[in-house]
Amino acid sequence: MAHAWLGVVMLTVLSACSPVTMLNALAPRQGISEIRDVPYATGDRHGLDIYAPADAAGAPVVVFIYGGGWKDGDKAMYRFAGAALAARGFVTVIPDYRVFPMVRFPVFIQDAAASVAWTTANIARYGGDPRRVFLMGHSAGAQIAAMLTLDRQWLGAEGLDPDRDIAGFAGLAGPYDFLPLHDPELDDIFAPAGDLRLTQPITFSRGDAPPLFLAAGTADTTVLPRNTVNLAAAIRHHGGRVEEKLYPGIGHKLILGSFSGLLRWRVPVFDDFTGFLDRVASQPVRSQAAHSSWPGLCRLPMPAHAATGSPDKPGHDGSRTTMGAPHPAAISFGTSP
Repeated sequence: MAHAWLGVVMLTVLSACSPVTMLNALAPRQGISEIRDVPYATGDRHGLDIYAPADAAGAPVVVFIYGGGWKDGDKAMYRFAGAALAARGFVTVIPDYRVFPMVRFPVFIQDAAASVAWTTANIARYGGDPRRVFLMGHSAGAQIAAMLTLDRQWLGAEGLDPDRDIAGFAGLAGPYDFLPLHDPELDDIFAPAGDLRLTQPITFSRGDAPPLFLAAGTADTTVLPRNTVNLAAAIRHHGGRVEEKLYPGIGHKLILGSFSGLLRWRVPVFDDFTGFLDRVASQPVRSQAAHSSWPGLCRLPMPAHAATGSPDKPGHDGSRTTMGAPHPAAISFGTSP
């Protein structure tokens, strides 16, 4: 009851000011090391922030790709998420990446891949274990992180293999299956792909991918929860490992905002996600997977001009894990994923 009362008070306060500003200001500071603006490449929007337990040594690592419709966002907005994960024992890396109209597909994916490559090469100096690197994304960031996990070419260009170098992927409210497009700006962002199926994580669903944690709120009208249901069903169809959570009545922002201790009482996303990390991180380090066959992969040729883009069961808590058959692929979502 006390937590609920405090939450109501805080929601009232948040409504009177910037929610992100309040969440960041009240996020943990003690016992956490924060390193800001570390360059992972040259040029604009190529810095990252690191949040680590003060005594970190060989800790699991989370690279968090934020959302913003592939056109907005800044790593400083997500201190509350990085600090929450660091307080829980995870070294957390939050990179910026170039967004539209500065770039179009697939440049934001290439930037994210470069930040992951930097992380695997350098995170041991900050107390992280480069053999246990997880990718996490929210909204458009979940699409980017899912592409890095499922389509081997992006990390492959950085000398990495997701099946060897990525311990797992977690997506919150991600657009994974969002064709046809219904927004001229999205048409512009993804036009370099030529074949828009190449922009969809579900196209690359396969059974031998790293384990996935996929979560969405049933009240999300920005990115429809069918994106999560469809990708989870496709991964299961190919025999892959996926945990799927649908949270009743939860919308697009709260599913990530609930990482804050102020809002965690509303929905157990943080506990479910970190539980997934704990379970996977405790397993033996993955070995190099055989590449002779990619079960379930619908591989389509990438047009040459797109290679570089141009100059973003019911549970005790009421959530449920769906176990149904694959759903139709063509769906859409609203603005600002």
